[in-house]
Amino acid sequence: MVNILALNAPLFMLQVYDRVLSSGSMPTLVGLCVLAGFVYLFQSLLDIIRARVLLRIGERFDEQISGAAHDAVIRLPLVNRMPGDGLQPLRDLDNVRAFMSGNGLTALFDLPWMPFYLGICFLFHFWIGMTALIGAIVLAALTLLTNLMSKKPIRDAVAHNMARNALLESARRNAEIVQALGLGDRVRTRWQKVNLDYLLANRRAGDVANGLGGISRSLRMMLQSAILAVGAYLVLSQEASGGVMIASSIMMGRALAPVDQAIAGWKPFLMARQSWSRLKELLAALPAAAQPMALPAPERDLRVEGVTIIPPGGKRPTVVGVAFSIAAGQALGVIGPSGSGKSTLSRVLVGAWAPTQGKVRIDGAGLDQWGSAQLGRHIGYLPQGVELFDGTIAENIARLDASPDAAAVVTAAKAAGAHELILRFEQGYETPVGEAGMALSAGQRQRIGLARALYGNPFLIVLDEPNANLDTEGEIAVVNAITAVRQRGGIVVVIAHRPSAIGAVDQVLMLDGGRQIACGPREEVLLKVLKAKSGNLTKPSAFQATGLGVTSLRVVTGAASQAQTNDQVQPAGVCEGEVKDEGK
Repeated sequence: MVNILALNAPLFMLQVYDRVLSSGSMPTLVGLCVLAGFVYLFQSLLDIIRARVLLRIGERFDEQISGAAHDAVIRLPLVNRMPGDGLQPLRDLDNVRAFMSGNGLTALFDLPWMPFYLGICFLFHFWIGMTALIGAIVLAALTLLTNLMSKKPIRDAVAHNMARNALLESARRNAEIVQALGLGDRVRTRWQKVNLDYLLANRRAGDVANGLGGISRSLRMMLQSAILAVGAYLVLSQEASGGVMIASSIMMGRALAPVDQAIAGWKPFLMARQSWSRLKELLAALPAAAQPMALPAPERDLRVEGVTIIPPGGKRPTVVGVAFSIAAGQALGVIGPSGSGKSTLSRVLVGAWAPTQGKVRIDGAGLDQWGSAQLGRHIGYLPQGVELFDGTIAENIARLDASPDAAAVVTAAKAAGAHELILRFEQGYETPVGEAGMALSAGQRQRIGLARALYGNPFLIVLDEPNANLDTEGEIAVVNAITAVRQRGGIVVVIAHRPSAIGAVDQVLMLDGGRQIACGPREEVLLKVLKAKSGNLTKPSAFQATGLGVTSLRVVTGAASQAQTNDQVQPAGVCEGEVKDEGK
């Protein structure tokens, strides 16, 4: 309707020249003005409605895709390395929505009407139609040239933009290091270099689009003048009227306007098309996970069956062939030198990463048989680098539950030894923690992260260096928390460098170079390692790199009998394979 009503202007001009001026009739002029004014108002109304509809179409598209794009942004780092700052899918979504809501899509709707307007030009006169057709062909060729010349510059500009955003985000996260070490000038220099590459790529893309757009506008003006010249010639030759001359010029402008608009908006169109291609590839690579049937709450054991792990984006495994099982009420300490695969193993145990080979099972069901939200209720996880969500302390402990159980929040905080610490804040549990918990100290974040791991009494709790930033009081709280989980029939896996962290465990797994060196009851493993270490004091061993020296081992093993006496639940654990002589 918008394109049909666009005929109002040339037809009005045609009637004024051919009827009003020739007859000198004022009533005819008034009637034509009233009729044309009504059509203009109706056309304006339809233009407004079309713009509003397109805006809502863009919003609907965003609503349908944004959830999947959000999930992909979060899940992609778990399966592959993500370029840039990781937020490109959301920018791609913005590009597509902006194009769908703007004038670019309008131009695509109007382009198919070009033959209709050209046909009317041919109805006016053959040579008027031929002039318009030649102009349309020239502008269409210019559009194709714009497409060919714009693809690579726009792709390069997007890539450089991702790189500069990643550098800036990295500098923002490490603001304290930048300030403390005086790295401001160096960081700025690195960023400015990448930013310059982006500006150059963006300039090339803009030069192509603006240059061809300027040529297009000039050609359209030349063609309108050419139409007027051809029309004037035909009037002088008495082959057309003055009204036809004016109306054909307006018709030509209407026919070629979508081409001119398409060329001007070609850069957003290409960006939207490339963004949509990236989004489709991303959503195809990370389809929405099917929701499996709900399983009963776990209560028996954790089994790791020949697990081999390749980190996301990596090519070589960092953990190979690890196998063990832990029964309810037990705790496993995982020790080994830095880089031995301890944290990698912890990520697989909680389902954050998927193993390349082997299975992790809880009560016989592989982790992939659980829905993510369902499994999460039975998992407690304290990563090595604790980051909190922007919100209050209570929201973080309650895992962002919209309707948290206040009593459960306090119980978890007390179990982590954080209740009194939280009450010392002016706003208590309603204290905002800031972005990533930056309003708190490292030790405070550690305690609140531990409370979050304990919230809801999950069956499996994995603690990666839980006492890394804690004082003596905090370490005691960690040991008490581990003991409490064991007494209620849960399972704890502790990644440890310091001896106090494994004082409350009854099983020990030792990793070195990603391989299982020893696994079994704590006293048996530590005493064998101690024996091997004592017999090879002049030889560096994997266990020396853990930071647990001979004295520490004696302290831990000496406390073993007392720890076992205090533990009420002491089921037998099973580790696959024999305890190996670490002296090798």
